Amino acid sequence: MTNRILAIAAILGCTSIAWLILGGTIVSRTKASGARLSSGVVSTWGAPQEQRPPVAREKSGSVLPAESSRVNVALNLEYRQKGLLWYSTYVVDFAGSYQFHNKAAEAQPITWTLPFPAGQAIYDVVRMEVNGQPLPFVSGNQGTTATSMVEPGEVVTLLCAYRSHGLDSWRYRFGEGVTQARNFLLTVNTNFAAVDFPVDTLSPTSKRQTKSGWALTWHYENLIAGYQIGVAMPEKLQPGPLAGNISFFAPVSLLMFFFLMFIITTIRDIQLHPMNYFFLAAAFFSFHLLFAYLVDHISIHLAFVICSAVSISLVVSYLRLVTGLRFALAEAATAQFVYLVLFSYAFFLKGFAGLAGTIGCIVTLFLVMQLTGRINWSEKFAA
Repeated sequence: MTNRILAIAAILGCTSIAWLILGGTIVSRTKASGARLSSGVVSTWGAPQEQRPPVAREKSGSVLPAESSRVNVALNLEYRQKGLLWYSTYVVDFAGSYQFHNKAAEAQPITWTLPFPAGQAIYDVVRMEVNGQPLPFVSGNQGTTATSMVEPGEVVTLLCAYRSHGLDSWRYRFGEGVTQARNFLLTVNTNFAAVDFPVDTLSPTSKRQTKSGWALTWHYENLIAGYQIGVAMPEKLQPGPLAGNISFFAPVSLLMFFFLMFIITTIRDIQLHPMNYFFLAAAFFSFHLLFAYLVDHISIHLAFVICSAVSISLVVSYLRLVTGLRFALAEAATAQFVYLVLFSYAFFLKGFAGLAGTIGCIVTLFLVMQLTGRINWSEKFAA
């Protein structure tokens, strides 16, 4: 009995080492893939964007502050996959209407500059209008620039609009450092429900759920702040990190499975040789090995179902030859479904993997204690 326990422990230890190597390989592949593809992703789909308000400069070079701002933004999330990683890309439709007051005593040319929200991005259907009249503009490294004459005391409305592509987050910065914004209204419409806000950004003053997502509003009469407005795109479940985490914690699920199998077979006087445990461990390991190299080719959920079916089929088809079909289906397959499939699926639920593992250990301990409460272990070990 003691030799059998030591042999099972050795098998568990060797399999755990194999899982650590597999998990390390997955992490290495994920990092290498991310480093290699990140620049390509930015060049193809854009970078995180941070829009600033347009700058109006008088003939003298001084800056005219905006009297009011009305900004409308539509964010349409589109997930893209490269290798073992998903990227949260989006299409942004920006339209900002700003009012400026020429307080000079004479007409003067005003130069309008709309800064680009990102250097590595594409901009389509770009428009700059003053009082509804399109302005010819030129584009440079700093943004688009146009000039128009403004009469003395005149209040003009500047419209800036474009369509672009971004990645991960969209932000609106009022200016550099602590800035004042008067009569400000910004509305963001999303096509996704899992809205989040980056650190050091202002929460919306109101929000309303729509059919496709949210309508978020930031409304301020006279704001003085050093914070930004920002919306973070929800992240999709990442195949690489998920497969790595499942592999790293796989020894826990195999330990509980072996523990329960050892107790049941001991109580029922079913003889399982350490070689039988070796093949059971190999069947467990096949799940993680196949999953690690399948998730970057098909849907992560479909890959999980296929790997679960393959591993359970290996165990059932093998144990039916060793112990009979009843034990293979009733005890072994059920235990494997709980400790391999359900335990691994807990990693799909962000933040619940540790709790699920703890509950599983406690429930297993309770079941084993109830099953073995009347067992005379001295006789069992003596046998």
